[in-house]
Amino acid sequence: MKVFLDLKWFFIQEKKSYLMGIIILLFVAFLQLIPPKIVGIVVDSIKNNNFTLNQLMIWMLILAGTALSMYGLRFVWRIMIFGSATKLSRLLRNRLYQHFTKMAPSFYQKRRVGDLMAHATNDLQAIQQTAGSGVLTLVDSLATGGFVIIAMAFTISWKLTLIALIPMPFMALLTNYYGTLLHKRFHKAQEAFSSLNDKTQESVSGIKVIKTFGQEQEDIEAFEEQSKVVVDKNVAVAKVDSLFDPTISIIVGISFFLSVVFGSRLVVNGELTIGELISFTTYLGLLIWPMLAFGWLFNIVERGRASYDRVSALLSEDIEIKDREDALEVSPSGTIEFRLNSFSYPNEEENRLEDIHFKVEKGSTIGIVGKTGAGKTTILRLLLREFEGYKGEIVFGEHSIKDYKLTKLRESIGYVPQDHFLFSSTIFENIAFTNPFIERSRVEEAAKLAQIHDDIKDFTYGYETIVGERGVSLSGGQKQRISIARALLMDPEVLLLDDSLSAVDAKTEEAILSSLRENRSGKTTIITAHRLSAIQHADLILVFDGGRIVERGTHSELMSYKGKYREMYIRQQLEELVEHGGEEEWKKFQQ
Repeated sequence: MKVFLDLKWFFIQEKKSYLMGIIILLFVAFLQLIPPKIVGIVVDSIKNNNFTLNQLMIWMLILAGTALSMYGLRFVWRIMIFGSATKLSRLLRNRLYQHFTKMAPSFYQKRRVGDLMAHATNDLQAIQQTAGSGVLTLVDSLATGGFVIIAMAFTISWKLTLIALIPMPFMALLTNYYGTLLHKRFHKAQEAFSSLNDKTQESVSGIKVIKTFGQEQEDIEAFEEQSKVVVDKNVAVAKVDSLFDPTISIIVGISFFLSVVFGSRLVVNGELTIGELISFTTYLGLLIWPMLAFGWLFNIVERGRASYDRVSALLSEDIEIKDREDALEVSPSGTIEFRLNSFSYPNEEENRLEDIHFKVEKGSTIGIVGKTGAGKTTILRLLLREFEGYKGEIVFGEHSIKDYKLTKLRESIGYVPQDHFLFSSTIFENIAFTNPFIERSRVEEAAKLAQIHDDIKDFTYGYETIVGERGVSLSGGQKQRISIARALLMDPEVLLLDDSLSAVDAKTEEAILSSLRENRSGKTTIITAHRLSAIQHADLILVFDGGRIVERGTHSELMSYKGKYREMYIRQQLEELVEHGGEEEWKKFQQ
């Protein structure tokens, strides 16, 4: 029953609803004692030949009133208890979602999406059932069982009651043992479901890749194998679950046997009347539900406990990136300065960045180039405070970026990542993501700056075109430009383009860069790129290699150094010229 103690905070929060529900439950349990007693009285009256029509009408009215009262009261306690349990599910779901939004990328590197979804669905459903059906079963089984036993002992025969309860300790021992087994097996079943959920999500998201490589059959077989594991784990749970009802039925059967045998002797001895024995066996029949409910309670509670442990473990994971207590409630503006001595990703010993010192003047354009893994994206992610733990400081305006509220810092930055994520909604809604109620003209203006407006007009439904999950219906270049339009619509103080022009042709790239120069006067832009044509116009170009800045300067300055930048530039020019003009064009270029 530990899960009820774990949920104590919620029961206190909803104490009015739960108290009212429990009081009504107790009253219903008391009302259930009336019909068996009336049956016994009627039987004895008939046996003694003193039963009248007037008595029959009175008892019928009492039974009808009892039935109607129980009907109405059961409706009310369901609203009180099950309604509160639904609130718990909503509350925990909101907590989980808020927790997910605050977690750093390292959290999602360790956790799978399918597993997180399983926590927010199956586990919360089990917890909700504990706070609803679990509370009902606990109170109802104890109240009904307690009232029935009291009625049997004090209004009929305490001797027969003790005899009937002899098998009960055995039931308590067995159900406790089953509950322990159920907890262990249900925990494993939930883990297996999480894995299956993750497999399904991953396969659906990567269906294009699976089909392209002809791996449909292999993927189906892997899914079937994972599904079999889920079935096996749940069958193991069901095997324990199936032990409750037979065990309780045997115990109840023994109680009935003992009651009839010894009750008959008491009737023969004159210690009980026939009517009282009938009332006693009827009361004993009412005990079947509390006994079955008690077994069901163990089932619900152990499932809820396993799920609550899983959800609690998730919520207890530390939020790595937090606001300071005195964090500034202003949006940063001005010069950005990196003073980094070193940085390594969590759980990695090797430094990804070393000796990174440079300044980004307000309104300037900075280009960062280097081969894959050189540290270009890492710089941008540190500026966004996706990671911390670096030695050094990043200053934005007059303060360290850690001094600002996270929301204020990120409000000042428009970020277009390498992985262009689009939501499965319309193009308009994707561009207007940060301001859903913005005027259509401003959305179209941003789309024009990103050179995607004409493409959108050619779609059948224009800006109302549904892009599909993750923008599946669009090309890579179209997704890039919609992502750029989304960032430009913010009109941010700082625009970060993380290799965001790689999927567009040279002409479109030049048009986008030209639009940025014309429309972002006085605003800072930082561009990382593999294709040097994207950053040639930059006020400062940084060349990264192995997590270090190996060269810096303007395009013309770097070309005069005859270092890595010039080597990269010549190589890219060679590739482009050979592709378009061949050897003759390359000779002209060399001249």
